[in-house]
Amino acid sequence: MESAGNPILQQKGKAVDMSEVVERFLKYVKIDTQSKETADSSGEIFPSTEKQRTLALLLKEELEQMGASDVFYDETYSYLYATIPATMDKEIPVLGFIAHMDTSPALSGENVKPQIIRNYDGKDIVLNMEKNIILSVEAFPEIREYTGKDLIVTDGLTLLGADDKAGISEIMTLASYLLSHQEIRHGKIRIAFTPDEEIGAGVDHFDVERFGADFAYTVDGGKLGELEYENFNAAGVKLTANGLSVHPGDAKNKMKNALLLLMEFQGLLPVFENPMYTEGYEGFFHLDALEGNVEKAVSEYIIRDHDRAKFEEKKKKFLSAVRFMNEKYGEGTIEAVITDSYYNMKEKIEPHMHLIENAKKAMEELSVTPVIMPIRGGTDGARLSFMGLPCPNLCTGGHNAHGKYEYACIQSMEKIVEILCKLVQIYAEDSNCLEMNK
Repeated sequence: MESAGNPILQQKGKAVDMSEVVERFLKYVKIDTQSKETADSSGEIFPSTEKQRTLALLLKEELEQMGASDVFYDETYSYLYATIPATMDKEIPVLGFIAHMDTSPALSGENVKPQIIRNYDGKDIVLNMEKNIILSVEAFPEIREYTGKDLIVTDGLTLLGADDKAGISEIMTLASYLLSHQEIRHGKIRIAFTPDEEIGAGVDHFDVERFGADFAYTVDGGKLGELEYENFNAAGVKLTANGLSVHPGDAKNKMKNALLLLMEFQGLLPVFENPMYTEGYEGFFHLDALEGNVEKAVSEYIIRDHDRAKFEEKKKKFLSAVRFMNEKYGEGTIEAVITDSYYNMKEKIEPHMHLIENAKKAMEELSVTPVIMPIRGGTDGARLSFMGLPCPNLCTGGHNAHGKYEYACIQSMEKIVEILCKLVQIYAEDSNCLEMNK
């Protein structure tokens, strides 16, 4: 697809060598917005890092300059809301598009240096010659699907930030295009950008009433064509082992090693219900962190399953292992605090399947094959769906999120802008999607 020949991807109506969505993306990824997992356990510091505000304020300025209305920056929590006004009188559902501004704590988002690989040849990509960091087809064979396409990759030292600055760039390009093309019929569109999604707090302070959409989509997925309305039920666990430290030379029948207790506990969990052995709809227990000493050790787990009944059973199985350890070593030896994080949005989306059918239709009309698949994780949309805003997830064109091998396909990003534009037009034209359910 030649960006210069596609009016959606032109800047201010003028043909450019690089499409607008790509120029926006390259600008946004250079702003460090990494969130911080351990910023403040009380939740009083929000967002978790002040640097996320830098991108929010830039987006606010750009939205105001392009003519968006109701542009509102929440100075307390750093959410950004805006409106693309309707260009038709007929009342139809207010659609929303949402993306998150933060990048993962897993790898630095500072000093991101994106590289563009034109006409990718299907071979290994050297990300960093000096450090011999290579995006290899052996490790990531799916990259061969992009032979002949243009890719944006990292320099091997940071993540890229396609999760979710690709989504932001696509929504912003859509807004720019619709605001400058009033002849396109569409209803009122609301957009929002959120902080701290990567640490599970993205909608902790999201104002659903202010947002004012009847339905929404997060633009926070992966490969072109992906469409998701099922996600994990999720819980986090803090597991504490209380040991007894004595001199190892005099430890017989006295020492109780907290680190070994946690190792023994791990051995009680099902071996193959582990992320490295699961896929599709299969859930898991994941040991995510472990620290401590003989006297006291703490591990952190996440528990996941798409099926709500299996999810509850997994939590029961976990607590059963806790009881076993306490019966063996004494009450209070192992303490567990389980906190549910989010639930499968499927039950909230199924009454509004026009969200899925219209997204499929938009893709198919643009010769994109829809791939409906479960999210092996969660999105802001999962929690929003339970807050009264049904919100499935659309693709962004990004791959290998949260790491130095992250990349995005330029042609996919450009096509996703077209899909978003087609989607709002489908809602404007299709009388079958006028159900408001207010």
